Amino acid sequence: MINKVNSGFSQAIQNIGKSNSTNKPNQELSKTIKTAGEYLDKVDQQQVNADASVKQMLAGNEDIDSVIAKTAKADMSFKLLVGVRNKLVEAYKQTMNMKI
Repeated sequence: MINKVNSGFSQAIQNIGKSNSTNKPNQELSKTIKTAGEYLDKVDQQQVNADASVKQMLAGNEDIDSVIAKTAKADMSFKLLVGVRNKLVEAYKQTMNMKI
């Protein structure tokens, strides 16, 4: 699921970069979106690692302490990601409701 969102970020980065390479706001937006995409990759990788460690524990190859640590780290990263998304959506809504 995160990979689908991340591919959308990648496509947006490519479109922004092509629109006007000399426009500084577009470059900064492109950089911000790229950073967000990298963070999404990290969160996705933590989720994958946590899932793999659970499977390894069920197979008897990994201890429960490391599984709990990896799962907690992935959970905390995902909660942070959702919190940032919620703040961005809230800021967007406030911007759209501004009177001109």
